[in-house]
Amino acid sequence: MSPNNASFLIISDTHGLDIHENTAHPFRLPLPKVDVLLHCGDLTQVGGHGPFRKALKMLGEIDAELKLVIAGNHDLELDGEYWRSHLNEEDGDEAEEHDQAVAIMKGPLAKEAGVTYLEQGTHTFTLKSGVSFSIYVSPYSPAINDYAFGYPLSENRFADLKDHVDIMMTHGPPRNILDACPSGNVGCDHLLAALNRAKPLLHCFGHIHEGHGARTISWDEKAGAEIYLVVAKPVDIDKTERWHTVRGSEKSNETLAVNAAIQGENGEFCNAPWLVYLSLALLQRTDPPS
Repeated sequence: MSPNNASFLIISDTHGLDIHENTAHPFRLPLPKVDVLLHCGDLTQVGGHGPFRKALKMLGEIDAELKLVIAGNHDLELDGEYWRSHLNEEDGDEAEEHDQAVAIMKGPLAKEAGVTYLEQGTHTFTLKSGVSFSIYVSPYSPAINDYAFGYPLSENRFADLKDHVDIMMTHGPPRNILDACPSGNVGCDHLLAALNRAKPLLHCFGHIHEGHGARTISWDEKAGAEIYLVVAKPVDIDKTERWHTVRGSEKSNETLAVNAAIQGENGEFCNAPWLVYLSLALLQRTDPPS
């Protein structure tokens, strides 16, 4: 693998942000040109077709070859199960709003913005440079306050992730990793177990605004498949920067964890995005050189 051969701009929890009005805070234009933009969910405050369109237009202003986006618990209509369960008999016209919201996120405006909307599962992408990577994504987080994409803590929402992937992008954090808030550590044990199985180069998420930051996780390779020992060391950053630049580890037993929530605990969009460089595999070219 070539060292640090792909660049990623990582954001989350933009909650309807107007990037043109955020001039007092780090997440504003211009932003660095990157290979891949990752948005870890909560595009909106409470969903809505207008806010989804607004979010796509904002993402369209970021210069990236590939833009991968998932939903979060605030993006209500994008969760079909949640949306249908909250309809009343008199809500006939609203029954189609889930399908319409997904159509917006996958339709012409998304294509114009260069956005690829992803649903839970493992996906593979290849950049023009030949760099290829696998990414597992999930919009789910433990249920709280009757929002979308929720599940009880006893449920394993991540059992479908069984093997190594290069990147994990989820809305919620794993247990005890950048998940602290006033009510305690609220990350998911099942997600931590999935992270241990996959041992990606990068796991990015948001959801817990107070957890904004980065950690380098060192895995105990001698531990059994279901017994993981984690050392999570803070990543040094310059808080005066417009974006935090981090180079991912090339060690097989290390994962860079990033909480990329742009909205801070005070409700302002005061947190900086993350610019991460990763070392990823290059596909072997089969066409003859020109």
